[in-house]
Amino acid sequence: MGKKKAPLYKIVAADSRSPRDGRFIESVGNYNPHAEPAQVVLKEERVIHWLTKGAKPTETVRNLLRREGLIMKMRLLKSKASEEKVSEKMQQFIDDKANKLEREKARKLRQKENRAQKKKSEEPKAE
Repeated sequence: MGKKKAPLYKIVAADSRSPRDGRFIESVGNYNPHAEPAQVVLKEERVIHWLTKGAKPTETVRNLLRREGLIMKMRLLKSKASEEKVSEKMQQFIDDKANKLEREKARKLRQKENRAQKKKSEEPKAE
């Protein structure tokens, strides 16, 4: 999906016998890599449904699911953890993810400032 130089990807549940870009059973989400940060929209309930039915995500989709915390949620549900424990762990995951994003933004800002200072100090001085 998308347009030239601006792809958008659909995350789908498909039969393994279907062609790669062919027929699929259900669309379970979207991925926009050009948003800052990359935007992943998933129907969590449907993703978990298909994973419990035995669907095997591709490597890329597995990485996206891991980044969104659904792989962890699946493992907790498989281990028959209580709903309270699952929601507590997911909240902790969301908080950690937000903190990580903030640290990353601060790091990029520091790098930008350091580059500007370095460039400024390297400029020849006019006497």
